[in-house]
Amino acid sequence: MPRLRTSRSTPPPEGFEDIEQILDDYERKMRDAEADDSQNKRKVETLWPIIQINHTRSRYIYDLFYKREAISRELYDWLLKYQYADAKLSCVQAPSSNASIADAADAARPIDTPVNASS
Repeated sequence: MPRLRTSRSTPPPEGFEDIEQILDDYERKMRDAEADDSQNKRKVETLWPIIQINHTRSRYIYDLFYKREAISRELYDWLLKYQYADAKLSCVQAPSSNASIADAADAARPIDTPVNASS
């Protein structure tokens, strides 16, 4: 859930007003999911909609910055600072993270060993 903005908070950067309505919609969905009746659900099932909404909101912000390049770096950092998006979700990691793991495995293998060698 985003932190409360007070008069002492830094004002949002330029471009926030363009996405504010969508972020408010996500906030409204989050409040509805938190207030939803969980009487006939298992304990973990009550968290599923909340986690899904949080992930969707974070993915939306990630896509705006990295895929569509529709928001500035300043706005993206501000959204992370005020917890509109979760920077630690797997969707928000650098796109080359899996490639660097594969490169590290290749570097550890001796040069004369074939890739598909059986032990």
